[in-house]
Amino acid sequence: MALRIGFFGGAGKVTGSNFLIESARAKVLVDCGIEQGEDACLPCMREAFPYDPKSIDALFVTHAHLDHVGRIPKLVADGFRGAIYLTPPTRDLTELILRDAAHILAERARQENVPPLYGLPDVEAALSLMQPLAFHEEREAAPGLSGLLRTTGHILGSASVRIKDEDGTSIAITGDIGNSPSPLLPDWEPIPDADAIVMESVYGDRLHPPRETRVAALREGLSRALKKGGTVLMPAFSLERTQLMLYELSNFFTAGELPEVLVFLDSPLAAKVTAVYEKWGGTYFKEAAEDEMRREGSVFEFPFLKKTLSHEESNAIEAVPGPKIIIAGAGMSHGGRIGKWEEKYLPDPKTTLFIVGYQAPGSPGRRLAEGTRSVRVNGVQVSVRASVEVLEGWSAHADRDGLLDFAQACVPQPKMIFAALGEPASERFLAQRLHDYLGARASVAESGATWEVTKQAVTRL
Repeated sequence: MALRIGFFGGAGKVTGSNFLIESARAKVLVDCGIEQGEDACLPCMREAFPYDPKSIDALFVTHAHLDHVGRIPKLVADGFRGAIYLTPPTRDLTELILRDAAHILAERARQENVPPLYGLPDVEAALSLMQPLAFHEEREAAPGLSGLLRTTGHILGSASVRIKDEDGTSIAITGDIGNSPSPLLPDWEPIPDADAIVMESVYGDRLHPPRETRVAALREGLSRALKKGGTVLMPAFSLERTQLMLYELSNFFTAGELPEVLVFLDSPLAAKVTAVYEKWGGTYFKEAAEDEMRREGSVFEFPFLKKTLSHEESNAIEAVPGPKIIIAGAGMSHGGRIGKWEEKYLPDPKTTLFIVGYQAPGSPGRRLAEGTRSVRVNGVQVSVRASVEVLEGWSAHADRDGLLDFAQACVPQPKMIFAALGEPASERFLAQRLHDYLGARASVAESGATWEVTKQAVTRL
């Protein structure tokens, strides 16, 4: 028997994850995400899917980032009625992310005078199809096809997906692989039982700085910034990066390593996501972090943290004199409340902007990281006189060597490893490295391509 895999998103791009696995009797999707970044094909979001959503038997979700779940409501609106399998934390996080996305898409549609991509009723319909699935629980998802989830250590509840047919032929999609070890999350697990693996390659051609230096660099950078008496801005992804920053800040304040200044979490979504982390931290964190959660109740709260949920509370931050810290989304400075603070504070030389995550090509965050002295935020061109500190090593993605370690832990079973979910240069570099270092057959995923996978070989159709 044979399986086929089609690459319909996340090939040649970091975002828009969408893969179709099919047998003679069934079709299963893995992820259904939105493209993000300025190089994203915005009209493509509205196009019909390259397959009939009504023909799809099931959907597996690797994790709750928008570029992996953002088109699920459209898939449902276009006729998908199968089960959606994902871990319990991913289910809760996906609900938050999709509700937030529906509001943002509605506002964008009003501005552009077009119908929204989807609305809250479509989100509700998608949520009704979701069936939580624990790690390592094999589940029959479609006639003759089963799926199994393993942790990837990327964000809370993140998983790889291994799809297997009755003959034992199998294909795995890693989703995003974590930058293990993490202070909070368990290490990634290898996939030793797949005949073909599609693996991410965001940092396929780059190394993170030594992990042991990143906490010190954050602490020392914050200390310098706060001594200037100005405002510290942290554009942070509501999901994972914000929680990691709150965890480290809590540790710094508890140890007396930073002055006691107000920290504003100016993101209602991030506050809700943090509550989900607290809900599941006792069972989905790594063992040491689970113990810490049970002892302390929360590893994210501290006396100087203020969550500004309403617009009135957010606007009141301006009246608070520095030094102060503002954590707000979006993580690539491409929307959200961080925009108004960048517009106000980037022209001030006493301000320090900390960039602590991946910045997609073309995004304002990417330009700021590259040293631009003028950036457009909220439709306004803003002069950048603030200090900009790019803190490497905080990415939730494995780097070049981490990806190689992951692949090495998976061989020799796979007959092909596809490099996907990365910029083209990263995908090519990783594929070549897998071949050179591991002797693995590796290929760069191409958008729209279909491959056949058997126990004996992997062949392009």
